[in-house]
Amino acid sequence: MSHSPGLYIILVSVHGLIRGHNLELGRDADTGGQTKYVVELANTLAKNSQVERVDLVTRLVNDPKVSPDYAQPIEILSDKAQIIRLACGPRRYIRKEVLWPHLDTFADELLRHIRKVGRIPNVIHTHYADAGYVGSRVAGWLGTPLVHTGHSLGRVKQQRLLEQGTKQEAIEEHFHISTRIEAEEITLGGAALVIASTNQEVEQQYSVYDRYQPERMVVIPPGVDLDRFYSAADNWHNPPIQKELDRFLKDPQKPMIMAISRPAIRKNVSSLIKAYGSDPELRKLANLVIILGKRDDIMTMESGPRQVFIEILQLIDRYDLYGLMAYPKHHNSDDVPDLYRLTAKTKGVFINPALTEPFGLTLIEASACGVPIIATADGGPRDILAACQNGLLIDPLNIKEIQDALRTTLTDTEKWQHWSNNGLVNVRKYFSWTSHVEKYLEKIRLFPQRRIQSLLSPLPASPAADHPDWNIPDTNRLPTADRFLVCEIDNTLLGDKEALEKLIHRIRSEGHTTGVGIATGRSLESTLSMLEEWRFPMPDLLITSAGSEIYYGPQIVTDTSWQKHIGYQWQAQAIRQAMKNIPGVELQPPESQRKFKISYFVDEAKAPNFREIIRHLRRHQLPVKGIYSHNMYLDLVPIRASKGDAIRYVALKWGLPVQRFLVAGASGNDETMLGGQTLGVVVGNYSQEIEKLRGYPQIYFAEGHYAWGILEALDHYDFFGNLSPK
Repeated sequence: MSHSPGLYIILVSVHGLIRGHNLELGRDADTGGQTKYVVELANTLAKNSQVERVDLVTRLVNDPKVSPDYAQPIEILSDKAQIIRLACGPRRYIRKEVLWPHLDTFADELLRHIRKVGRIPNVIHTHYADAGYVGSRVAGWLGTPLVHTGHSLGRVKQQRLLEQGTKQEAIEEHFHISTRIEAEEITLGGAALVIASTNQEVEQQYSVYDRYQPERMVVIPPGVDLDRFYSAADNWHNPPIQKELDRFLKDPQKPMIMAISRPAIRKNVSSLIKAYGSDPELRKLANLVIILGKRDDIMTMESGPRQVFIEILQLIDRYDLYGLMAYPKHHNSDDVPDLYRLTAKTKGVFINPALTEPFGLTLIEASACGVPIIATADGGPRDILAACQNGLLIDPLNIKEIQDALRTTLTDTEKWQHWSNNGLVNVRKYFSWTSHVEKYLEKIRLFPQRRIQSLLSPLPASPAADHPDWNIPDTNRLPTADRFLVCEIDNTLLGDKEALEKLIHRIRSEGHTTGVGIATGRSLESTLSMLEEWRFPMPDLLITSAGSEIYYGPQIVTDTSWQKHIGYQWQAQAIRQAMKNIPGVELQPPESQRKFKISYFVDEAKAPNFREIIRHLRRHQLPVKGIYSHNMYLDLVPIRASKGDAIRYVALKWGLPVQRFLVAGASGNDETMLGGQTLGVVVGNYSQEIEKLRGYPQIYFAEGHYAWGILEALDHYDFFGNLSPK
């Protein structure tokens, strides 16, 4: 019996600071629960016998302001798991909201990593919207199932900020929220499975998305690392962090009210201090300990955290809490389990008073150490307390309710003991990583396991079905080329006879290892007749109908596996139906329509805008990608099709790094192939909608029009030489 290989799983988590030990949780808004979640998931997956390899892929950060750990391309976690760090934008550490323009590059790097491994993953599992964008593309190119965990959602965040009175422009400016929401919509549309942590997340948060598909969602709460979070033995010695707390507290033996979170307004720590400070009995009963990330100088922090700290210091002074309250400046991740154990040892209580709490990992950690919990009656805490039966839910805005809950827990010793025991037992039952991974793998085993290894075979799957004995003739340079020139036809390659002749001559005399390709919105027939009319030799590669068809010359062999790949879930009939009643759009003539492309004329005066049309289709659960150009042409193609996706598919299939493709274009429908790591050139006679790409590192804006611009780019990139841009 042949041994079938175990699963190869890729986890993608782009932003923040991720390493295998001593995570800097709370260092900033991007290094919170998610970083811990992915590292623990990777470690536990690797311990499972069904799993052969886990790669946790993140961004490589080479910046003197952070630890050199984050600049190591590979970090081994265990014999089956590793962290892989890939280039993504500037080497310095930047916040997740400004990573968006660099994610195409990250996707290309991830594809390169997979080629190097030489095995296509069984699953790509993405975390948060930015990774979702990357994973949707890569899983799409490979035909691999996509699993997604949102961690927090853009539409929900936007709603919350608007309710707090933040202006839409400000939200857009700081959070790039519409880019994020669009990425989430694309991810939800393409994911085979979405893993949520709570029922509320599925019912109230994901449900505000156009691509909400509850049947593809499953609730599997994250686990807690039981090797680190456990109750203290009787002979347990006071831990190092005790010294830090002793500096603040008059009577360190008293029970502790413990709160641990990021210094964010949403975490609502000020209400807790008001509740404690204004209640003389609570002040007698217990000390208050507040752990809010790390700080050196409050005045150099970002404005949000700074505001939180200034308010806290004012409240401490107002209620004169000196000697009763500790708020240490520093702690490391090993101190956290000790803080919970100390709380339990003093017969104290852990409280999470956040205004909203999507999950609440600290509540599970505290429970695993035997501490009773008090938490906001929202999302995660509801599910946790229902399962663990170890404390009370509160309204975080009701000071009296907070006081009563604290008083009950601190004074009723029988309840305290009962809750402490319940927490210890039930956390192991419902919230361990081992049980998380078992449920997870159960779901993944239900995915259709297609034979997807064939993508790595050196020749395309099958030539045109009616010529079974065809093979790619020697005159196609795809198997031997070590670089590729791919041009749009209209307004780029064709338009100036003299320039075109010069370009053909240069390719013939200098481009002995260069493959030549065409990428166009035109149909195959129209493309061939244009090339013939301008006497352009037969290309090695033809990407036509806006990226929905790939052919290899000179025999015009259809890439059928690309057709299968993009045809997944394509519903042409339903799309035409849904477009029928939109004003100002009209179908182009039959010769412009293809199996995987539906084309319209758009009258901008009468039609809704492009984004509205796409949203309309999504609300009908129709996965579709729209390409809008020259303010009047709209092409609808499958979600996995575009010129850029087709080029990357070809690059992967033929084993040619995408950095060795020079792509030339002039209009909006060329954008997908110009982004990322291809060498791009925009010719001088380009249309306005592509101006926004100016300044991208790998895109050269040429002076010359038509093929003159391409000739310029050959020199700019030293394309027939070392491929090193001037």
